[in-house]
Amino acid sequence: MPTLVSIDGQSVPLEDAVISVFDRGFLYGDSVYEVIRAYRSVPFELDRHLERLASSAERIGMQLPVSLAQLGEETRRAIEESGEPEAYVRVVVTRGAGAIGLDVALAEAPRRLVFVEHVEKKRPPRAAYEDGVKLAIVGVFRNLREAIDPAAKTGNYLNSVLALAEAKKRGAYEALMLDHRGMVTEGASSNVFVVFDRLLLTPPLEVGILAGVTRHVVLELAPTIGARAIEAPLTPKVIGDADECFITSTIREIVPVTRIDDRTIGDGRPGQLTSVLRSSYAARVESATR
Repeated sequence: MPTLVSIDGQSVPLEDAVISVFDRGFLYGDSVYEVIRAYRSVPFELDRHLERLASSAERIGMQLPVSLAQLGEETRRAIEESGEPEAYVRVVVTRGAGAIGLDVALAEAPRRLVFVEHVEKKRPPRAAYEDGVKLAIVGVFRNLREAIDPAAKTGNYLNSVLALAEAKKRGAYEALMLDHRGMVTEGASSNVFVVFDRLLLTPPLEVGILAGVTRHVVLELAPTIGARAIEAPLTPKVIGDADECFITSTIREIVPVTRIDDRTIGDGRPGQLTSVLRSSYAARVESATR
């Protein structure tokens, strides 16, 4: 449960945090959102998150109701007012309420919401970082870019919901989704990397994935630790043959993967380069939020 909700720039009591049942975000998933991690009350990579929010809105033909500068200020204020220095922050913009119907012209005015809650409720258990996690290659394909573009982070998340549900039924922590050609794309809510010696590989954006903020940071960090990072198409076999594997996301940060389906990755333990990257990522966060 969030500790604070802000609606259209104003904090409201949780019991009063309501929007119309005719809101298109509720009826059709006609909304965009971002999840941001705050460390010591400072939202990490806030500008990059808000720029992606604007990009998502543009991709679905939605105009944001306020400037990114104002949205950033409202986000910072919500974090401060929540009293949660280590926070999970969700920023949502819906197209708004209106007469029921698919036509976007029926929407009256966009609404914006910010949710803040303590991050530990959202993070994986410690064992996930110490022992690694299992992924399952699921039968649910990632959306075609020509259908609902995965590059847009929208409220229409059923594709990922179904993928994760299948993975959980198979005893996995996260799904690994393929595209219609059988190429690796991403997790239900994460990007994926594999390691061969000092070489990092991750699927390119063109395969149809979200441009993850943590993914971007990892690509920036790789050369600083003596590694080379390449965006390249990956098959399930390449993933399975890797020395190391890990997933990235804003709240999880970097989580080692030690099994994919019934296949052990490397020696079955979190990899050395993954551990170095985790330390380097923590240092980047410390520098940016102190």
